Amino acid sequence: MALKKKGRYWYGDGPEDIQAEMQRYSQANAYPATRFAASACSCGRRVFKLETDEDTGAARRTCTACGNVHLMGDSAEYADEAEFENHECVCGAEAFELLSGVALHADSTDVRWYYLGCRCTNCSLVGVFADWKCEGGDAGDFLAAV
Repeated sequence: MALKKKGRYWYGDGPEDIQAEMQRYSQANAYPATRFAASACSCGRRVFKLETDEDTGAARRTCTACGNVHLMGDSAEYADEAEFENHECVCGAEAFELLSGVALHADSTDVRWYYLGCRCTNCSLVGVFADWKCEGGDAGDFLAAV
């Protein structure tokens, strides 16, 4: 399914729809996301609760199946000073499929901006739930840790 707009929000079926919304959002932000990675738990599941601190630049996901907690990207460097806030969908659900995207510095593979996209597993709403300027180093290494 392609993205469908209902009222103020966009809805979709999977990571490709999260990516499409992230591309739209990041273009409007002037730092287009060009590399992407979907989050997966070591148990194999792909649904998480999400907490972020955009001011600090840190994100933490918790697997809804096994409870494993994971600091995303370079968040381990900032977690001690972070004040994590839980994300909730407009429908009230707190379980999401997650897709990370990064914008790169010109002529480089280094991360310039980080985007965290979500799809609610209850109502299928998609959106970029958090983003921030990020000096996360090599994009491949950064995205391998989401």
